[in-house]
Amino acid sequence: MEYSIALQFEDGVTGFIKCEADETVAEAAYRQKFNIPVDCLDGACGTCRCHCESGSYDMHPDMYIEDALTEAEASEGYVLTCQMIPESDCVIKVPSSSEACKVGKSTFKGKLQQLNVLSESTIHFGIDIENPDALVFLPGQYVNINIPDSDETRSYSFSSVPNAKQAEFVVRNIPNGKMSTFLSDIAQLGQDIDFEGPFGSFYLRPLVRPTLFLAGGTGIAPFLSMLKSLEVSGGHHPVNMVYGVTNDTDLVEIEKLEEVKQNHAWFDYRTCVASEDSHHERKGYVTSHVEEDWLNGGDVDVYLCGPLAMVDAVSHWLDASQLKPSNFYYEKFTPSEK
Repeated sequence: MEYSIALQFEDGVTGFIKCEADETVAEAAYRQKFNIPVDCLDGACGTCRCHCESGSYDMHPDMYIEDALTEAEASEGYVLTCQMIPESDCVIKVPSSSEACKVGKSTFKGKLQQLNVLSESTIHFGIDIENPDALVFLPGQYVNINIPDSDETRSYSFSSVPNAKQAEFVVRNIPNGKMSTFLSDIAQLGQDIDFEGPFGSFYLRPLVRPTLFLAGGTGIAPFLSMLKSLEVSGGHHPVNMVYGVTNDTDLVEIEKLEEVKQNHAWFDYRTCVASEDSHHERKGYVTSHVEEDWLNGGDVDVYLCGPLAMVDAVSHWLDASQLKPSNFYYEKFTPSEK
């Protein structure tokens, strides 16, 4: 038995290692040339103290001393990687940069195999990966995709699930934008294209309470990845979504949301359009269309991905409502105009 361990570094880089049965995280990391912080290896110094965001593990108090890790810290999910033996897949936050730990960024090569214009504002594309088994990421994360025949990259969130043969993306079509121009006017199916990653601390945590997804524009992409992953793992708590866009034509991938809703009782969603000229049945911003019971009196995890202005607006809305969710995870983006 072996488990997949995601190491989240402070600079947003995520590294993945395999940990064998009865092997500590520190041992597995060093075996795979990940130099995470460690010193004594005896649970005495606390140098390897990290936070386990998800997963189960064995780490009895008699494995370390109080000076290295207090009882209160252990109860909050802090671990000593030199003593932590995983009993499932885990996500661990490492309080150091990937560069300091000598973790190289992973580059993936592939070929463009899907290219669909979903609307005048949105493009979907897929890349067949040369080594799909090596493409491991957390649903919600992003990569930097190289614009062919240039030194420039653009950051896009996966809309596909981890370990899929094809990496898929839903991106904004920006007039005269370099990546948009490439995808719209130049790209050919079968063309080489590569990307680097994964990156980001916006990813789906284990569902332990009702969850609310708020998506703005192409911020729908990471939620598609999350929903596909939940279809595989199973949803044990309600997941509700409000998906808002500026114009009617910006609403895309609705059929995928509808499919999840029809097949799984744990999921429901609403869509809305901000433009006053919209013919949509629900107008305005996402915060106007959140059902009160979806907030579960504050015992809810909120995930938000959208433009900077949307993130600020939702933050102000939560503050004004005096509602403090159990967790508020967000990813804000500013589309490149070049």
